[in-house]
Amino acid sequence: MTETQFLPDSYTQQPEQGSVSWKSPSNIALIKYWGKYGEQLPQNASVSFTLSNCFTETKLSYASKDSKGYDFEVYLDGQREPGFEPKILQFFERVENYLAFLQNYSFRIETSNSFPHSSGIASSASGMSALALCLMDMERSMSGAEMTDDFFNHKASFLARLGSGSACRSIEGPLVVWGEHPVIDGSSNLFGIKYPLDVHENFNNYQDTILLVDKGEKQVSSTIGHGLMQDHPYAERRFATANSNLSKLRLVFGNGDMDAFIEIVESEALQLHAMMMTSLPYFILMKPNTLEIINRIWQYRKQTGSKICFTLDAGANVHVLYPEAEMTDVSSFIQSNLAQFCKNGSYINDHAGLGASRL
Repeated sequence: MTETQFLPDSYTQQPEQGSVSWKSPSNIALIKYWGKYGEQLPQNASVSFTLSNCFTETKLSYASKDSKGYDFEVYLDGQREPGFEPKILQFFERVENYLAFLQNYSFRIETSNSFPHSSGIASSASGMSALALCLMDMERSMSGAEMTDDFFNHKASFLARLGSGSACRSIEGPLVVWGEHPVIDGSSNLFGIKYPLDVHENFNNYQDTILLVDKGEKQVSSTIGHGLMQDHPYAERRFATANSNLSKLRLVFGNGDMDAFIEIVESEALQLHAMMMTSLPYFILMKPNTLEIINRIWQYRKQTGSKICFTLDAGANVHVLYPEAEMTDVSSFIQSNLAQFCKNGSYINDHAGLGASRL
């Protein structure tokens, strides 16, 4: 597909008012996307687990108007949140060519998260994907032609990407690939696709416990972090390594090699942070408790033979990944050995999910 395939046909009807609601999950990348070009296009392909319990619920209410221009208000947990509105305005400006009705309505965007905002659990991914799905729901109701689910999902992912790159991986699940890659048929820089190949039963209902080391605002926004890759001395090598790791992970998903999975996923997480530590300006996003948790995971794995591992986003929190068969033992280990390093002992038990849903 190309961008032109997402340009709208004429709308056969435009309702005076209404509302639509969607729930969309966050996701956690196994192969990291870090560095972009053009309009939110990835420098390397990535693959992620879609989550289930970490999600955003968004209600989009709309009423027709005669004046031109964008007209919207954003509410977080029932409170007006003007700080979000510049990002929504930028999003509307980017997607207007693909949603020709945007200036015909006044919008009220009511949103809430099941997890702490801006704490490294990709609230922009779940939030922007939920909003994109609401807008696509509007467009589908206005269109005279039948819209397939595949087209709906691809365009929703395409739109979500223009708000937040990783948001394009939150539409479907449990595994989603974003970025053109020679060994993944149908992969695209324009939108995420559900992983199209067979996946070994070892990865069914994979568990992710998110240890909330720091529940405050991220030290560096993802936008700034991606920008630091443009002149990064190791950027090209990093992009090539990520694509190579996705090729390796494709084999792992097929054969169920858990040790190889651990090696790839943990290496990817540490490379992401290495890029931030070697940029200009440079940042250390991990906290002392992040490192303590990582070391304890390594010790536990060595002592028990567990297939537990970790990954990180661009922040201090730790995603503890493990197979469903180990849920009881790993949960006990987290409670007794890792929770003490979390802010107020807080963590979220999650698992791979199936993507967004209409409310």
